[in-house]
Amino acid sequence: MKLPIVAIIGRPNVGKSTLLNRIVRRREAIVDDSPGITRDRKYADTEWTGCPFTLVDTGGFVSQTSDTITAAVREQILKAIEEATVLLFVVDVTTGITPMDQEIAAIVQKSGKPSLLVVNKVDNEKREQQAVEFYQLGLSEFYPISAISGRGIGDLLDAVVGHLPEIKLKEKEKIIKLAVIGKPNVGKSSYVNAILGQEKVIVTEIPGTTRDAIDLHFRYYNQDFILIDTAGLRKRTQIRQQVDYYSALRTLKSIEKCDVALIFIDAVEGLTHQDLAVVGEAVQQKKGIVLVVNKWDLVEKDAQTIVRYEAELRNRLKDWNFVPILFISCKTKQRIYNVINVAKSVYEERLKRIPTARLNEVLGPIIRDNPPLIRDGKLFKIHYVTQLKTEPPLFAFFSNRPQRIGKNYRRFLEKKIRENFGFLGVPITLVFRQK
Repeated sequence: MKLPIVAIIGRPNVGKSTLLNRIVRRREAIVDDSPGITRDRKYADTEWTGCPFTLVDTGGFVSQTSDTITAAVREQILKAIEEATVLLFVVDVTTGITPMDQEIAAIVQKSGKPSLLVVNKVDNEKREQQAVEFYQLGLSEFYPISAISGRGIGDLLDAVVGHLPEIKLKEKEKIIKLAVIGKPNVGKSSYVNAILGQEKVIVTEIPGTTRDAIDLHFRYYNQDFILIDTAGLRKRTQIRQQVDYYSALRTLKSIEKCDVALIFIDAVEGLTHQDLAVVGEAVQQKKGIVLVVNKWDLVEKDAQTIVRYEAELRNRLKDWNFVPILFISCKTKQRIYNVINVAKSVYEERLKRIPTARLNEVLGPIIRDNPPLIRDGKLFKIHYVTQLKTEPPLFAFFSNRPQRIGKNYRRFLEKKIRENFGFLGVPITLVFRQK
């Protein structure tokens, strides 16, 4: 269900991200004193008095400029205005009206859309009197607020929903959440834009242009997806700025909240130790995983190149060979939708439950024919196995001596489960209990 969009716009550092966080009641956007922290359009679904809508937090508005990122941010804001139902134009009472505020006000009025002037940082009566100055900007709906304390937010939201079409909240459909993860400049944002068909995420040749984790909704073959485009994971030694530190934390949070992690690597650079660490984090959190080799168009190829390349990757992945590997090019759009198809299959594998009778019918003879090596000569027996849960899959083996089962035999049992029942791209957990 597509919700009406409320866009938060304004010049840098007036409190747009703080306002979004206040409205959605969680720390969604990175907030820091440095101007320009939010570079992309960041989407968050919320509701007020039963009226649902999507908030869009944009980068700080800048005048015409030759700087690559700030020019791209300006373009993002104009696109947000174009798609919005209601505009929240945020200004800062502590600085008064600036020439940039006047420029934005002219653009807002020209849009012809319902627009609310939000005067932020009004946290006492003196500032409330100072806020009157902003009537000069020519917007009739005027709301003094404090995004940090929450002052005036209720009145603002009452006004927002008054401009929105009536939508009944339906029972929530299951939306598959895909986190797009990888080092800076491996093509994550290019992939998101290729899938969505428009630049909702800034794409430049400069590493690290996405600082927030951005949730983007799309529908593909009657299935709803959320793409979470994350900041690139950097080595710890490279995380110097406070903002980069928050972005790294946000990336880990994105893995935590996704169903399937799409881990992007650079085909020319190959699989690095840092990439393996990212895979390890997704395995640790028991998420579905797809390894996406991007920039395949830059690799010189013969008939066996892809076979050799995949064999080398699988040699490096070792115990994580259950991960599917896809070779794509965001630039040429080669196989980009195959990633979504495979991710959906991996998601379905996470939900799969094998009946206990079937598990024991298949695994029982294998275990009898290949018992674990026991050095003390005592009898060892696995009585039965059952699947305790899904999402992620958890299997329990009941044995007379569970504490004696070593790592090699655990790997053997996992291998046999995968050979017989699949679980492509899904970490599975085996536990051993006394019987």
